[in-house]
Amino acid sequence: MSEPAETAAAEGTDPPPPEGEVRATFFDHLKELRIRLVRALLGVAVGVAVAGWFSERLFRWVMQPVLDSLPEGQRALNYTSSLEPFMVYLKVALYGGLFLAAPWVLFQLWLFIAPGLYKKEKTLVIPFVAIGTLLFYCGVAFTYFVVMPFAFPALASIAGPDMKPILTMREQLTLVLAMMLGFGVVFEIPVIIAFLSMIGLVTPEFLSKYRRHAAIVNVILAAILTPTGDPLNLFLMAAPMIVFYEVGIIAARIVGKKRKAAEAATAS
Repeated sequence: MSEPAETAAAEGTDPPPPEGEVRATFFDHLKELRIRLVRALLGVAVGVAVAGWFSERLFRWVMQPVLDSLPEGQRALNYTSSLEPFMVYLKVALYGGLFLAAPWVLFQLWLFIAPGLYKKEKTLVIPFVAIGTLLFYCGVAFTYFVVMPFAFPALASIAGPDMKPILTMREQLTLVLAMMLGFGVVFEIPVIIAFLSMIGLVTPEFLSKYRRHAAIVNVILAAILTPTGDPLNLFLMAAPMIVFYEVGIIAARIVGKKRKAAEAATAS
């Protein structure tokens, strides 16, 4: 341990920052947070402009699994006010913009937390952004190509063959977006766990100890989030949550080893 660190430990105070690094004040953190938020919002604004140009086509593409679940001759969505189509396309543009700007927003988040990390941890910026973005997109794709083709026919069959569906644009878009965002967050579980391990809030030992409890909680959450109550859709939601929890434990072990190595290198 270096002499300044030994002196700080003997006096019961925080050790000085590593050579070449300066501790930021509370107001410096607020200023940095404001900068990152503004830049993230500018990126989202650009994404919204791009998605808004194609909002009608995006809406029709997203709604295709819903329409395919309806009987022949009834494959259409309705609207209940003159303003509804405009508000629906605006919502598509907003969420599409967030979807497109996700890598940029994650990058700004990383730049905000990076000053509090060790140098070796800062090198994880590219894997953090790349893996986080890829997993989120995979969650959305999993929803569209796997979950929705099963979920919406199951929902349509509940009413019975003698019932005629009258589905509105707004309600169906809200349901689809909720499903996509839900699975997108589920697929982010390894990144979230790795981040919590990196800042010291959880440890691999803690996660392994409560593995069974986490599995039960995941199934309960899946039952709440799943739009239908049938076992197949429940499995499609719960299985990724359980699998990604285990992947998160592995990621936490990797991150934990790197953090310990960084702490040892700084203390020596």
